[in-house]
Amino acid sequence: MKKILKKNYKLYYALIYVFDKIMELYYKHISNPERTVRQRYKRRLGREVELENPKIFNDKIQWLKLNWYNPLAIKCADKYGVREIIREKLGSKYLNNLIAVYDSVDQIDLDKLPDSFVLKGTHGSGYNIVCKDKSKMNWSLEFRKMKRWLRNKYYLKNGEWVYKDITPRIICEEFLFDENQKNGLTDYKFFCFQGEPKYCQVIKDRKSGGTIDFYDMNWKHMEFTGLQDLPRSSNADPKPEKFQKMYNIAKILSENFPFVRVDLYYVQNKIYFGELTFFPRSGFGTFTPAKWNKKMGDLLILPTKN
Repeated sequence: MKKILKKNYKLYYALIYVFDKIMELYYKHISNPERTVRQRYKRRLGREVELENPKIFNDKIQWLKLNWYNPLAIKCADKYGVREIIREKLGSKYLNNLIAVYDSVDQIDLDKLPDSFVLKGTHGSGYNIVCKDKSKMNWSLEFRKMKRWLRNKYYLKNGEWVYKDITPRIICEEFLFDENQKNGLTDYKFFCFQGEPKYCQVIKDRKSGGTIDFYDMNWKHMEFTGLQDLPRSSNADPKPEKFQKMYNIAKILSENFPFVRVDLYYVQNKIYFGELTFFPRSGFGTFTPAKWNKKMGDLLILPTKN
């Protein structure tokens, strides 16, 4: 049914618009943050969330959504605002080139953009359009998608308050490419606890199915995988030549937070900042084997409620 509707994209996006409005009204006027967290958690993981005495990683992420607040995290979650923080703490050399910033989709002039680029929504997760060749894109469809981004109040969906006060914008960045990563750029996601990077999640070859692996800070290939449903590689990846520098960057950027995931790219022997994520998979992803849900939870020391 979805495929049929996508062929008639005007109807498809009209229905999505109506659905979004209904859900927004539900989350805003019927629900509340704790109820939203409890309902979404039960629906996604099939059990009740433990908020009184959380032990596992999933439960502690939900606790942080409801009981922890740091205004700096809002700017860090803003795909545009975080660039200022990176310049101040690390320098602009770690930032991908910014081509343009738009407050409205109507401001986007494709004729002024290069053939390849990336568009991102600043106030949510998963708001990305990777354009390798603008002449081959269905821009009517993509523009409708971006208008939907700007309408959405992403924070209402799963109670991720860091997105609530971010000004909805679209940024256009340079398209990064590496001959050695033809199946998509490899993500290096550092899981940092109390300012200490503990594990690096490596996601690669997304275009051909993808794999997820975790490494400790000595680049030992760990037994577990998660938080997405992708397989673990049978062989370890080579350690990036500038891994120590990547570690240092993650340590600097995570120093003010009980937990944050620092996402980096390593392209043609150069490190690029990706984003900072406070609630990966909104706390609904799990680790395999299951014992690692508790092991990762043990690393996250919850702060005093605020």
